[in-house]
Amino acid sequence: MLISGSILSDKVSTKDAVKCMENANVDYLHIDVMDGKFVENKSYTIKEVMDLTKYTNKQLDIHLMVKNPLRYIDAFSMLNTAYITFHYEAVRNPDEIIDSIKNKGIKVGLSIKPKTNVNEIEKYLSKVDLILIMSVEPGKSGQSFMDSVIYKTEILKKLRDEKKYNFIINIDGGINNESFPKIKDNVDMVVSASYLLSGNAREKVESFKKCN
Repeated sequence: MLISGSILSDKVSTKDAVKCMENANVDYLHIDVMDGKFVENKSYTIKEVMDLTKYTNKQLDIHLMVKNPLRYIDAFSMLNTAYITFHYEAVRNPDEIIDSIKNKGIKVGLSIKPKTNVNEIEKYLSKVDLILIMSVEPGKSGQSFMDSVIYKTEILKKLRDEKKYNFIINIDGGINNESFPKIKDNVDMVVSASYLLSGNAREKVESFKKCN
């Protein structure tokens, strides 16, 4: 199980969150970039993310919750970035965004909100490296996990097995010791912020990894 530690928190400073994840043995540092348009909240600017990289050696897992992903791809591809994920619901031409990210040598992720069905993105599954299922409404940390999205993990795993696709399945929102057992058999990566940032993050990460 891969763990992407999110630094989005209203209880811990961003710098402290980065340092916590750096010391917690997470696989990636999850950066939620919000523009105040696709979601109500705004978060880190590109410059702020660049400044944060001084405190970590982790590869970045960039989650673009923005209306115009193309504006961000060039800058984030210059950092220690493993994945750039954008939202299917935010763009008119997902293929354009997929190609733009791939052309930078970065792995591409496609995210769907809780109410978006998997069949809407099925034609893109052969083209991406990661599918990110949102198990909360995107934009705010600390929300509760939505059981209603669990079936999506099962569908995606079945499609991947049948079609021999190569994407990994990721899930983000309300991931903790109670929700994790519900999805662990069908996902390859989880994103967690509030749970890891409250208490012994390293111990919690190790617990997740042992469950796989």
